[in-house]
Amino acid sequence: MDVTGRKLIIKALMEEGVDTVFAYPGGMVTDIVDELYKQEGAFRLVLPRHEQALIHEAEGYSRASGRPGVCIVTSGPGATNTITGIADAHYDSIPLVVITGQVPLGLIGNDAFQEVDIVGMTRSIVKYGVTVRERKDLGKILKMAFHIATSGRPGPVLIDIPKDIQTAIGPSDYPDTVHIRGYKPNESVHIGQLKKAYKMLKSGKQPVILAGGGVHISGAESLLTDFAHKMNIPVVTTVMGKGVIPEDDPLYIGNCGMHGRYSANMAVMECDVLFSIGTRFNDRITGDLNEFAPKAKIIHVDADTASISRNVVVDIPVVSDAHLALEKLLEWAEPVKTKSWLERIRIWEEGHPLVMRTGKGLNPQEIMEKIAEIYKDSIFVTDVGQHQMWATQFLPLTGESRMITSGGLGTMGFGFPAAIGAKIAQPMKPVVCLTGDGGFQMNMQEMATAVLEQVPLVVCVFNNKSLGMVRQMQQLFYGKRYELTCLGKKRGCPENCKGPGEQCPTYVPDFVRIAESYGAMGIRVTSQEEIEPALMQAAMDRGCPVIIEFEISADEVVLPMVKSGNAMSEMILK
Repeated sequence: MDVTGRKLIIKALMEEGVDTVFAYPGGMVTDIVDELYKQEGAFRLVLPRHEQALIHEAEGYSRASGRPGVCIVTSGPGATNTITGIADAHYDSIPLVVITGQVPLGLIGNDAFQEVDIVGMTRSIVKYGVTVRERKDLGKILKMAFHIATSGRPGPVLIDIPKDIQTAIGPSDYPDTVHIRGYKPNESVHIGQLKKAYKMLKSGKQPVILAGGGVHISGAESLLTDFAHKMNIPVVTTVMGKGVIPEDDPLYIGNCGMHGRYSANMAVMECDVLFSIGTRFNDRITGDLNEFAPKAKIIHVDADTASISRNVVVDIPVVSDAHLALEKLLEWAEPVKTKSWLERIRIWEEGHPLVMRTGKGLNPQEIMEKIAEIYKDSIFVTDVGQHQMWATQFLPLTGESRMITSGGLGTMGFGFPAAIGAKIAQPMKPVVCLTGDGGFQMNMQEMATAVLEQVPLVVCVFNNKSLGMVRQMQQLFYGKRYELTCLGKKRGCPENCKGPGEQCPTYVPDFVRIAESYGAMGIRVTSQEEIEPALMQAAMDRGCPVIIEFEISADEVVLPMVKSGNAMSEMILK
């Protein structure tokens, strides 16, 4: 029996096991929205307050659940507002299925009201993007979208559906499987290459495992831990790889990179074999490519062929999902003599421990450590900025705890909506959002979504009254010329202010009153003694979000730090 396109869209969502849809209505998706209304609770429909927040919520849902996030937005500005989130999902390999409405086929190309070429705009940041031009192709295209989003290296897909395709009658068939010419994601591991990699790793006297977010994506965390222990090889992680091995494990050194631990960066610089798995070697990890791991033979295991030797030329490439590769490697794993190497790393750590020497006011390290102590087995979602780096440095992930963050794109405004999506995906787990006063204000309107959806999460706002990461660069490299980074600057303030100080105007907004205006709870913390009571009070489930504002000094900086473009051994330590 033939059905309308909109009915087939709903059928596809049901067949794919979708239980949550993040949607914002508009003229070109009203038919789909009307069909959703008729499903009598088949889906949880989440109405955010902005499409950029919508797609970050879908990202948070996907990252926390392992299932694709599903978005529905209208044409024109509805579609363009999702572009930042699509790019974010692309860089961090997050499966999304984004359905955009489009003007009728006959109006495409005529500059119709709310018409944009969203497929063209997103071509470089989606795995697959298409405008449906034939009703008979709709079922196959939707099936392709879910298959492509979730297979191989996961990522976002975008299906642009004109309004007349939504209402047109056509086949009701939704295929069980789909075969796509030219799209054959690797589902095996080349044993010959893997044996070469293992032999090289086994021969190393100072080997290091560098683990990235691909280990999380493939669900290979326990395999990586077992492999490291069987071979007695130390592990460093990228920011996205944080938590792939418990942080209290004796073989775990820490994060490496621009704000990495001294001992972790030195281990990478001095190792003779670098076994990297599930990482793209972006510039925040490598620094000066000519000086990256200069003494090492490099092995690179990654599911994405295009990522291998793109940034760092490697000695042994292995195209494989991290889970498959580690399963096979565990069959061969034998201990390597690394006692003296581990001792050398320990000396580096003792000489330059990761400790924050705070100048005045609240100590971000103590806040992070207390958060981890109180919120065990939790999902921590960060925004982007100094607080994000402090979380990667000082928030220990043990037990069932994990961290969700925007890595490749570094998207301010990501944290709060992503935390909402994560809590919707995992309602029984505590979810804590770590954000800054700048990033939080980018999507602060989602307080309405969180309150009305009854999403009980804790939002920790690190308020230094500035755009802290940029201010830090101005402080260290630009002669303390703090232009456009003071979020408290008011018309009439001195042009060359080196503040903040007592002369500063009252900060806007008042986050406690903002929380209360939405029907949530707000707490302000100004001293070390108030940290634990505030976190304990927020941990009581009230069925709505709680904002804790931590007032910290704008002069606090994230150290170590490597200036962009420098070698990772050139760390600013104080």
